[in-house]
Amino acid sequence: MRPAVWAPEVFQVRAVIGTEGDRIDELVPDPARPGWWQLEADLMPGTRYGYLLDDEVTAVPDPRSQRLPDGVHGLSEVYDETAHSWQDGDWAGRQLPGAVIYELHIGTFTEGATLDSAIQRLDHLVALGISHVELLPLNAVNGTWNWGYDGVAWYAVHEPYGGPDALKRFVDACHGRGLAVILDVVYNHLGPSGNYLPKFGPYLKSGHNTWGDLVNLDSPGSDEVRRYILDNALMWLRNFHLDGLRLDAVHALIDSSETHLLEQLVIEVSELSGQVGRPLPLIAESDLNDPVLITPREQGGYGLDAQWDDDVHHVLHAMLSGERHGYYADFGSLPSLAKVLSRAFFHDGTYSSFRGRKHGRPVDREHTPGWRFVTFLQDHDQVGNRAVGDRLPEITSAGRLMIGAVLLFSSPFTPMLWMGEEWAASTRWPFFTSHPQPELAKAVSDGRVAEFADHGWDVSAMVDPQAPAAYSESVLNWSESETGAHAEMLRLYRRLIQLRRDEPSLSNPLLAEVEVDFDSDRDWAVVHRGPLRVVVNLAGQGQSVPVAGGTEVVLATGTATLLPSALELGAESAAIVRVG
Repeated sequence: MRPAVWAPEVFQVRAVIGTEGDRIDELVPDPARPGWWQLEADLMPGTRYGYLLDDEVTAVPDPRSQRLPDGVHGLSEVYDETAHSWQDGDWAGRQLPGAVIYELHIGTFTEGATLDSAIQRLDHLVALGISHVELLPLNAVNGTWNWGYDGVAWYAVHEPYGGPDALKRFVDACHGRGLAVILDVVYNHLGPSGNYLPKFGPYLKSGHNTWGDLVNLDSPGSDEVRRYILDNALMWLRNFHLDGLRLDAVHALIDSSETHLLEQLVIEVSELSGQVGRPLPLIAESDLNDPVLITPREQGGYGLDAQWDDDVHHVLHAMLSGERHGYYADFGSLPSLAKVLSRAFFHDGTYSSFRGRKHGRPVDREHTPGWRFVTFLQDHDQVGNRAVGDRLPEITSAGRLMIGAVLLFSSPFTPMLWMGEEWAASTRWPFFTSHPQPELAKAVSDGRVAEFADHGWDVSAMVDPQAPAAYSESVLNWSESETGAHAEMLRLYRRLIQLRRDEPSLSNPLLAEVEVDFDSDRDWAVVHRGPLRVVVNLAGQGQSVPVAGGTEVVLATGTATLLPSALELGAESAAIVRVG
């Protein structure tokens, strides 16, 4: 490998080569690529190297380094792209329509906390009925344990997880079991430590978003910054055989270019998909409630495959838990449930009390299939961004948890689970970091407490994100999945996912065909899904819910008895009834 680097604002680039800085070689300007510097010698795989810019005496890693054995502040290592022998030659990928996604964090999914140890639990996901595994960010971060959103070395796999070859082994193992793999990538900001990109060039521009300085997508020098991002996305999909990307917080990608970065990404990934012969879906996380993200390019949209739909989560969470503080204030009623199940967004131009203004745009429910919206009862954000990281089982009853599961898996959307949800895991998942720098560690800890206090949370029970317990107590306890109520919940999830596949009407993505009857006073709802009725009783006592023509109770989470024109349903329970 012959190192090359874009550094348009420096007058000298030298390469420090070898673990002990055995030699220092000059890089020369590349006449074919303005701003680029090229080393005039090849480096063998395993060779350590870094760059000295201008008069600096401390070497920094290559911005495109694929391996950082000593962390984000250490030297790069030349990675042997051919070392792994792929076994997935027959893999044709999996389509997003009909998918069931499982979101997980490698560091807390297993006690081993590596990609290799995660392989040992893949058969559990297959038995559950999962089609796509979605990994939280794997890019290299400062410290050992982190959610992954503090990434600063976007091309390198975090070394404590096993490095790049471990990711390839994991993907190979998934494909061998029929599982597609989606990677969460963050292009809207860089972490607080180890970000050396500004030393090389104008990777950032003036302005800030929630997490830091803006990435330069449309100012001078942005062509190469955009190429840095696009090449990174293509690398994961091509070199690591990944099956799709989840794009973090795309509303924070401030881009006034003629072709938005997201649209350009769609163009290039679509071309790659044709080359490799398998689907490569792009899924956006966005706070905008704007269907332009998933509107086809020929109709003026960006053409992404899908987007997360927080409104569905907010409705279900508020309805099941009774919470109405913060952004849950507008959600949780049965009318709000009826709206999101048939229109995807609750705020589609309506007034948001949390924002103090109108928010969102309506979805064309006649032409936009529901599978383009990824929905969930829990995810890493909605659990981890609570003061103590408590999961839904701590907040509501087992009966209501089961109601939520029935509604999720009978919806027209693409359902996603958060790891451990399928057995109502008792482990919390708070925010955690492991920054070794004392000043940064204190700033993160103090800032987290202040943020939650400002939002009205009780911070007395908060765990310091830098405390080892914040991480260690977040690791899933797999043994509980086999016992008592946990095992019962797991059986329900397996049954619901199988039923969703056996009964096409439960995954029917046509939003215009979803109808919801409800009675807010009596706390029941009936969702019409073709020949099936999803019947929900949220009340604390059993009651008769109108269901005409019922012939069979297909599934019930409690007692359910068919009557001539109704269903007698137990307290806090749900059932799926066939009519005809």
